[in-house]
Amino acid sequence: MGTILVTGAKGQLGGDLVAALCQHYGAASVLESSRAALHRAYHCDAVPQRDYRFYEVLDVMDRQRLQDLIEKYQINTIYHLAGVLSAKGEQQPDRCWNVNVNGLYNVLETARIYHLKLFFPSSIAVFGPHTPKLDTPQITIEDPSTMYGITKVTGELLCHYYAHRYGVDVRSLRLPGIISYSIPPGGGTTDFAVEIFYAALKDRHYTCFVRPETRLPMMYMPDAVRAVLELMQADEAAIKIRSSYNITAVSFSAAELVSEIQRYLPDFVCDYAPDFRQAIADSWVSEVDDSKARADWGWRPEYDLPAIVEDMLKQLSRRLDVPLKNRNR
Repeated sequence: MGTILVTGAKGQLGGDLVAALCQHYGAASVLESSRAALHRAYHCDAVPQRDYRFYEVLDVMDRQRLQDLIEKYQINTIYHLAGVLSAKGEQQPDRCWNVNVNGLYNVLETARIYHLKLFFPSSIAVFGPHTPKLDTPQITIEDPSTMYGITKVTGELLCHYYAHRYGVDVRSLRLPGIISYSIPPGGGTTDFAVEIFYAALKDRHYTCFVRPETRLPMMYMPDAVRAVLELMQADEAAIKIRSSYNITAVSFSAAELVSEIQRYLPDFVCDYAPDFRQAIADSWVSEVDDSKARADWGWRPEYDLPAIVEDMLKQLSRRLDVPLKNRNR
C-alpha cells in the first residue's frame, strides 16, 4: 500500500482522522500537511507525539508542491480536509472561494493525473432556504446563501464531474455539525455545540450565538471519523453517489443541548445573543435523510445526544482538569 496524504491536517476533523488512519494503516503510512510549518515533534489530544518527519508544509493552492509530494512519498490516497469554514468564509469570501474551490480543483487534477483515491468533505451548508428542512432527501434543491455553501456545491459538482468524466475514485460526505473534545472550534456556524461544553465546565455560563430553538443535524467526532473510514474502505462498486452522500446522526436544538448538559451541571446557565451566524443556521436544514448511505455502504451512527453529552463532559473535564462537580444523575 502507498502513503496517505491528509491536507488541512491541523483542522477540526484532521487530528482525529489522522489518529484513526495511523491506527489502521500505521503511522509511517500517513503524511500530514497544512500551511503552517512545524519545527519539532508535536502532539494534540487525538495524535500524541506525532513525528515531524511525517508532516509537510503544503498550501493546496500550490499544485506543483502538491504533485512533488505525491511523487516523493508515493501517495495513493488523499483525504482533502483543507478549507475555510462557514463563519470565516462570510468574513473572507475571496479566500473561501480560492481555498475551497481552486484548492479542490488542484487536488482533483492531481488525482486524475496520478490515479489517486480521494476523500472530499462536503457539508449541510450546500442546502438553502428552499431545501426541505425535514427529511432532506439525497437529491434536492441546493441554493446556499453563504460563500462556504456555494463552494461546497461547486466542490460536489467538480467531484461528480471528475468521477464520471475521468474515472477518479472520489468519495464525499455532506457532514453535519461535528462535535469534538480534541480540537478547539475552528470558525463554523455549528461551533456553539462545542463551545458550550468548554463554557459549561469552566464558567458554568455560556452566551449562545443562535436562538434556543435552532435545530441542526449534528454528529460526534468518533461517528464522523468512522463514517469517513467506512466510506473509503467500501467496495468501489458500492459507491453510487459521486457528488456527496447525505449523512447524519442526531438533530437537536441549542436548548435541548443545554438541558442535557444541565443534567450533569444543574448550575449551568445559558443566555442567547444571536449574531450573524443565526442567519446562516436558519438557511440550513434540521433533519437529513441519509438512507442512501445506509443502503449503499452500511452507514449507522452510534452516538445520540445523551451519549454525546456524557462522553464530551467526561473527556473535556479530564483535558481541562476541571472536575465534574454538582453532577445530578
